[in-house]
Amino acid sequence: MATKKTQSIMKLFKSIVTSFALLLVLVGCDNSFIDEIEAVDPGADESAPAVTISYPTEGTQIQVYESVTSINIQFEVTDDIEVDNISVRLNDNEIVSYSDFKDYRRFVGEYLYEELVDGDHTLSIVATDIDGKTTTRSVNFSKVPPYQAKYDGEIFYMPFDGDNIELVSVTYPTEVGNMGFAGQGKVGGNALAGASGSYLTFPTNGLLEDEFSAVFWMKVNATPDRAGVLVIGPPDEANPTNPNNRKAGFRFFRENAGGKQRFKLNVGTGASDSWFDGGAAADVDPTKDEWVHMAFTISQSEATVYINGQVVKTGAFAGVDWTNCDIISIMSGAPRFTAWNHLSDQSFMDELRLFNKALSQTEIQNIIRDEGGNVPYQGEFGEIFYMPFDGNYTEAASGSNATAVGSPSFAGSGLRGTNAYKGAADSYLTFPSEALENDEFSASFWYKVNGDPDRAGILVIGPPDDANPTAQNKRTSGFRFFRENAGGEQRFKLNIGTGASDSWFDGGDAADVPLTNTDWIHMAFTISQTEAKVYINGQLVSEGTFDGIDWTDCDIMSIMSGAPRFTGWGHNADHSVMDELRIFDRVITQTEIQTIINAR
Repeated sequence: MATKKTQSIMKLFKSIVTSFALLLVLVGCDNSFIDEIEAVDPGADESAPAVTISYPTEGTQIQVYESVTSINIQFEVTDDIEVDNISVRLNDNEIVSYSDFKDYRRFVGEYLYEELVDGDHTLSIVATDIDGKTTTRSVNFSKVPPYQAKYDGEIFYMPFDGDNIELVSVTYPTEVGNMGFAGQGKVGGNALAGASGSYLTFPTNGLLEDEFSAVFWMKVNATPDRAGVLVIGPPDEANPTNPNNRKAGFRFFRENAGGKQRFKLNVGTGASDSWFDGGAAADVDPTKDEWVHMAFTISQSEATVYINGQVVKTGAFAGVDWTNCDIISIMSGAPRFTAWNHLSDQSFMDELRLFNKALSQTEIQNIIRDEGGNVPYQGEFGEIFYMPFDGNYTEAASGSNATAVGSPSFAGSGLRGTNAYKGAADSYLTFPSEALENDEFSASFWYKVNGDPDRAGILVIGPPDDANPTAQNKRTSGFRFFRENAGGEQRFKLNIGTGASDSWFDGGDAADVPLTNTDWIHMAFTISQTEAKVYINGQLVSEGTFDGIDWTDCDIMSIMSGAPRFTGWGHNADHSVMDELRIFDRVITQTEIQTIINAR
């Protein structure tokens, strides 16, 4: 039974409800209690819908093991008045449409399409507003088959094209910190961008063999001025917060070197570790803001570091030990190599590949070329200039063509290759000489002598003779290598300008070649800052000391003539045949010359 107090409260509640109901009735009967609702003119429908596609973007490549996969399409449509309908089309076939919108001016769409097959695809979003205006936005993307190793021994490949997937195993690394992307790449549209306190790690399962190589591109950021780049190392139980156990694995890192960044490799051998520090040869100038190709190789007997395909350090050691090496760190020394502050690298990295073999220099250079890089020319014998004359006058190191004067031609066959240069009256080649003018200089070529005319210039880098423009003979700089009649034979001589004067290297009878000799003859000469030498068929025919070469006002090299800079004594066009012209920026030895000869 309810108490009197309870009954009183119930009566009060009923009274309140009754009063509120009466108020609602009064309001409903009297419009004066409510403001009138007025229609607002939305204005003219002036613009077509705006469409933005967030994913996939132009050029996206989807690469998974499955032949059929899903893709999460993401887009946004906005309109100034009202969106009427949206059609999502793949390769011109509608896969979904929308016409019911909670916010009729803005629609954020996301659709999981589950039947994407290999091949090139076009995604189109077609949006129409209530006035009939239509906007279509399209992107091209592709689903590519699972990655197949491109190079022999390749076991790991990260292209960093907008994600961090490793394509050989189709797995993702562990990301520490907040790694990002550069918005540019050496290959493809993107690259890994390092960040403070950030790096990637990846299990080393299947990566560690007796031989190991890594290749990748970097655009070096000198901040911080030292960093780890690629590290596979063991934990350091004695120094867990400051690890530096170098007895196993490797550490590839960079350090400041007078404003440049010097790259070094350290490899653990089990009992100890070995260093591969190329000094200044391993320096990269970060102010150039350019992509640089890095590579290193490790075998059981030696390790080599390459920059842009060139050896910067190589050496023998006892072979790598992989004990307790279970992770690879990418773009940091952390977590296994931090004692010397080789922490996160804030540079860009692209096209990281690992191999279970020690790559050769040729293999590394081929990868560079495949990925759009240029390999500094290093010829078969270390030359900086090479003309094989195989039907053209192209210089191999620069890819540039010599300038032909007159009507030089080709012999129809050559010592090596398919052809050789054949001289003609008033004919020769010229080539810019600036890159060839070094403190040391050597030339090597093959030659078949033609004694008519009985004197000729062969190879000349000399200054203009303003005092005698029609019979030039200024010999105070550059050099002149030529031939002259000597009792029915041809004598070969070298003249070198020292600045104030000139020096002669005339071997006399030893430098004579009989005209009855119709075989190929090998010619070479070398110039240092203290002496010069002339060789015929690998034998020294003239040598002497002098004050060193001067290059003042020298800007062209003449091939198979003294013209235009050395004509005062009639050393004009040579009608002989020349093949395999090589120029060196150093003094080549007699042994090297004989190696060239034996390679014919």
